[in-house]
Amino acid sequence: MTPLAPGAVALNPIAFVRRRLRQWWQARLPVADTMTLTQHNVYILPTAPGFMLGTTLMLLLIGSINYQLNLGYLLTFLLAGSGIVSMHLSHATLRGLTLNLLQPDPQFAGGSAMLAVVLTNTRSSPRHAVGLALLDHVHEDPWVWTDVPAQGTGVVHVAFSPGRRGLHRVPPLTAETRFPLGTFRVWTVWRPAAQVLVYPAPEVNPPPLPPGEPLAGGAQAARLRETGEFDGVRGYRRGDPLKQVVWKKFAKADELVSREQEQAQRYQLWLDLAQAGGHDLEHRLSRLTAWVLQADAMGASYGLRLPRGTIPPGSGPAHKRACLEALARC
Repeated sequence: MTPLAPGAVALNPIAFVRRRLRQWWQARLPVADTMTLTQHNVYILPTAPGFMLGTTLMLLLIGSINYQLNLGYLLTFLLAGSGIVSMHLSHATLRGLTLNLLQPDPQFAGGSAMLAVVLTNTRSSPRHAVGLALLDHVHEDPWVWTDVPAQGTGVVHVAFSPGRRGLHRVPPLTAETRFPLGTFRVWTVWRPAAQVLVYPAPEVNPPPLPPGEPLAGGAQAARLRETGEFDGVRGYRRGDPLKQVVWKKFAKADELVSREQEQAQRYQLWLDLAQAGGHDLEHRLSRLTAWVLQADAMGASYGLRLPRGTIPPGSGPAHKRACLEALARC
């Protein structure tokens, strides 16, 4: 007998066929960030209590016919009528509801992306017990339940964890209700078109920021980087920031001097993937992400060099976002 290859698993034929049918069916669903539920995309089936109710009604009907029980007929048809009304109300709870997915914000790898779904109810009566969840995690009890007011809106937040950095499509969602008696399950499946951009996870304890690079043609700045001596200095003035004080010159000559502002501007901070160190690409990207966050927190001007292009030095939230997006797509 030929042994199984390492990592091979025996496949359950029923589970395999079910998974393939499910993938084929989902691939035929429309992709959109807004979906209005109608009789064409809302499905309904009895639940386990619903099947028990049907069995009970059959036994009551047989007993009433056999023993000619008028009260038995009354009870049977009363319960049957309640079940039919429950079926109608359950289906009407989702039918006509509009689901709108707001564009999700970028996230860092390893975290949870939060999806905000707006439920819009245009009818004059409220909708109760509407649940939303990821389609592939419905058995892990991740449901988020809400009531949608009459002619109003409700917002539901659902979280999912992207696998790694990059651009990820939002996974399929499902909405469900079992209101009012729980005898029928009414649900729909929704494939949003939105995508989530996932930044690399920042390194936990990154090394200090790399030293600045001298500007082109700055011979005096190059000498400063090699020797640590400052030619563009002036006497210390009251109110000068301590970071501009040349402490090495003070230690040698016991004289307080400050850097000229022009001298400080001869250096630019560049974050280069080739100089980030690390064991692999993901580690280097994680370090660069941490450096971008650190430089932004300091208010420094910095640039980013990647194999696919260069982002010139800048600062501010827009510049930070551009650098993080470049790292995510690297």
